[in-house]
Amino acid sequence: MQIRVFIKGTSISVYLRRLPDFWKSYREMKNQAKNSKANFPFGKLYPCLEDAENESGVASGHYFHQDLLVAGLVFKNNPVKHVDIGSRIDGFVAHVASFREIEVFDIRELSNTIQNIHFRRFNLIDENFILQDYCDSLSCLHALEHFGLGRYGDEINYDGHLIGWDNIYKTLKKGGKLYFSVPIGPQRIEFNAHRVFSINYLLGLIGDRYKIDSFSYVDDNGDLFSNVSLEKSRINKNFSCNYGCGIFELSKK
Repeated sequence: MQIRVFIKGTSISVYLRRLPDFWKSYREMKNQAKNSKANFPFGKLYPCLEDAENESGVASGHYFHQDLLVAGLVFKNNPVKHVDIGSRIDGFVAHVASFREIEVFDIRELSNTIQNIHFRRFNLIDENFILQDYCDSLSCLHALEHFGLGRYGDEINYDGHLIGWDNIYKTLKKGGKLYFSVPIGPQRIEFNAHRVFSINYLLGLIGDRYKIDSFSYVDDNGDLFSNVSLEKSRINKNFSCNYGCGIFELSKK
């Protein structure tokens, strides 16, 4: 008898504690099958032992909060053309595609054809990037921190995030909306996963290129704090985050 057991990210103690109940339930199910008219033969065992102790879903974390928050802003602002750079297809992009068309730029290929999603393969750390004043709305969520680290097949470039940032500015029309998020905390590179940005550094990048319409963040516990003020004392402490997520809504000046 083959058994598939999934332990990654789960405490072994949970499996050991719940395994007796699994076998008890399995025997009961087998006995019930003898007197049932339904025709469901038993295949490989596939124990899911932790789900009964979990909540109904995960409503926390960087991606959960940023995807819902920014998708709502795009819906509210209803731009003519929205472009996304490097965000998750199965997260934010899917949210937006449920109610409007969205164009997606990524260095990796997308082989699937998906309604409302129009894909173009671009290298955003190409200094000869060709698009200028292309769209009035642009998102780049949890992506800029990867540029130039080679994780996604891009070339190694220590300043890759700066080149990408310039190309984002170039792509967006004057007065257009930019939604972007990156990890926040004490500034560092955790190679080759990502960069973590200090708030002070991010504000320097924004400079006088953009007006800050709103700032939200997800703290180290995965909780969202929406539309908070950028007070100097909190900026200097990165809103008490070691690995949080800063979410900016900006307008290009």
